[in-house]
Amino acid sequence: MNPASGVKLVGFGFLTWLLPFLLSIPFYSQEGEPLYDIFLIKSVLLVFSAALGTFLILVFFKGVHDHFIREGALLGGVWLLINWALDAVVLLPLSGMDAGTYMAQIGLRYLTIPIIAVGIGYAAAQAVQEAG
Repeated sequence: MNPASGVKLVGFGFLTWLLPFLLSIPFYSQEGEPLYDIFLIKSVLLVFSAALGTFLILVFFKGVHDHFIREGALLGGVWLLINWALDAVVLLPLSGMDAGTYMAQIGLRYLTIPIIAVGIGYAAAQAVQEAG
């Protein structure tokens, strides 16, 4: 992986955390209480995050020309760790959640990132194999 790809990998991973976090701010009071039904908020954030993540994965893959599944696994793993790390530093202190509650309510959802990334990598590999 060249340095530009590494910067894009980490930068896009940061965006997968930052943009949903920013979107969530208007849904909560200054005291941190939800202003709307919590399930509506979580659904909006989940749909937005899935769409954003899929879009950024597709943009990233425009620069990938081989080893698609490996690149998808690498991207998925890096983005998963970025999101967990940023949540540990920012979200856990803000929410007051313990690690177990966080993993049950939020953390496990990030596993969609490597699932989608590897799936896109697999589809790209299949397309290249069928075209070649």
